[in-house]
Amino acid sequence: MIPRPLGATGLLVSPVGLGAGRIGGADVTGADVDRLVGAALDAGVTLIDTARSYGESEERVGRALAGRRERVVLSTKVGYGVPGLADWSGPCVSAGVEAALRRLATTWIDVVHLHSCPIEVLRQGEVVEAIVRSVEAGKVRVAAYSGEGAALDWAVQCGAFGAVQCSVSLVDQGVLAGAVADAEARGIGVLGKRALGNAPWRHASRPSEPDVAEAWDRFQSLALPAPAGGWVEVFARFAAFAPGVSALLVGTSSPVHLVEVVDAVRHGPLDGKEVMAARTAFARVGPGWHGRI
Repeated sequence: MIPRPLGATGLLVSPVGLGAGRIGGADVTGADVDRLVGAALDAGVTLIDTARSYGESEERVGRALAGRRERVVLSTKVGYGVPGLADWSGPCVSAGVEAALRRLATTWIDVVHLHSCPIEVLRQGEVVEAIVRSVEAGKVRVAAYSGEGAALDWAVQCGAFGAVQCSVSLVDQGVLAGAVADAEARGIGVLGKRALGNAPWRHASRPSEPDVAEAWDRFQSLALPAPAGGWVEVFARFAAFAPGVSALLVGTSSPVHLVEVVDAVRHGPLDGKEVMAARTAFARVGPGWHGRI
């Protein structure tokens, strides 16, 4: 995979990044994470994204990267969950950065997002100022925002962030003509999460989990013809090569799954007719679909 610039930040990222939200629970061992991170690096993945809210994910990523920290762009998220400090306050953001540095066993973090921070808090300025101070102190290289809707639009337009993270997939196309296009024009890097759209094609009937059910409903409404190469290939290539997207994130604990997506992206952009069919289907049924957090 050919590295891409993360907007105008000066960072280069692989087109596929590892989303580490699935490795923080008790069902995953340290050995599992070592294998996953090793497979990611072997496959050319140089971006790993985690968060304070992902259980033991930060600690496990930090241990797995011992001796090879400089090989990856490391991304995490803060703003909440610091004992004794109010969520979405400046001190909570600053302390969250310090705690993430310890858990990730690093002296700097490449990208730190305010994680789904409400727009009214962003507008107050305190949390934005705190993350900017962490950049000025050399603890963080790029201040970023992760979220959807009006808060995402505000974050792109405010001038404080070098990168944003939002849902980008066949069932989450709404941002492409909005926040993503705006970010590209401003030199802001975009990380596309939920790139496989919760894999709705796996379910013969509507699943019970609310977020997967919503993705399934959207997928059914698009009514796209089944592709010869399989849906992983189509979803991955659509997101990875969507204009303005720096990298997609694959949330997985499976090396096989991660490498499958990497291999799909190595095939390059989708045929223009496939992209047009997906965009036309979305224009028909999806203009009112909100970005999925």
